[in-house]
Amino acid sequence: MKSLVAFKTALFALCLVPLARLVFFAFTGRLGANPIEFVLHSLGTWTLTLLLVTLSITPLRRLTGWNCLIRVRRMLGLFAFFYACLHFLTYAGVDQSFDISAIIADIVKRPYITIGFTCFVLLIPLAATSTHAMQRRLGSRRWQLLHRLIYLIAAGGVVHYLWLVKKDITQPLLYGLVLVVLLAMRLVWRRRVTAGAALSRPLG
Repeated sequence: MKSLVAFKTALFALCLVPLARLVFFAFTGRLGANPIEFVLHSLGTWTLTLLLVTLSITPLRRLTGWNCLIRVRRMLGLFAFFYACLHFLTYAGVDQSFDISAIIADIVKRPYITIGFTCFVLLIPLAATSTHAMQRRLGSRRWQLLHRLIYLIAAGGVVHYLWLVKKDITQPLLYGLVLVVLLAMRLVWRRRVTAGAALSRPLG
């Protein structure tokens, strides 16, 4: 139990490092020639990174047998939402000065913003229903169906990043490759479970 608490505490602190880095860069004047773009890019990248790390928990648990990993999945998902909120607030507040008409025009006219905003909105119900109490209230089946949206959100995040990048698309393609591998692993395991269940049924 103590080792799990220590692990969760260390992971919590580690998840705050990207934010601490941005704050340090801001105070030391190291945000570059376009600080808003730098902050937006960094927050968006960490949002997508944490989404993929959250999705990797189940495959890692299956491969390693470390069942304790499941205890940190919710925290990682909430940190992904936290960075997504900071990403959106930086765009809406700092870049657009909370000009609602300009924000709506951007969402409508720019496809990469459209899909990014859609992914952010889809993250909200996942964060709101992340507690055990909400899981019991929704019921296990409906809760699981709702939280499968994370696959769609992660895919949308990769597309958002890909459409945003104008020249070097290496990094968004790497994110996309990681996502494809994670989804492929889940699909293979699901087919094995289905096949095993079919074989175990009595004939006739």
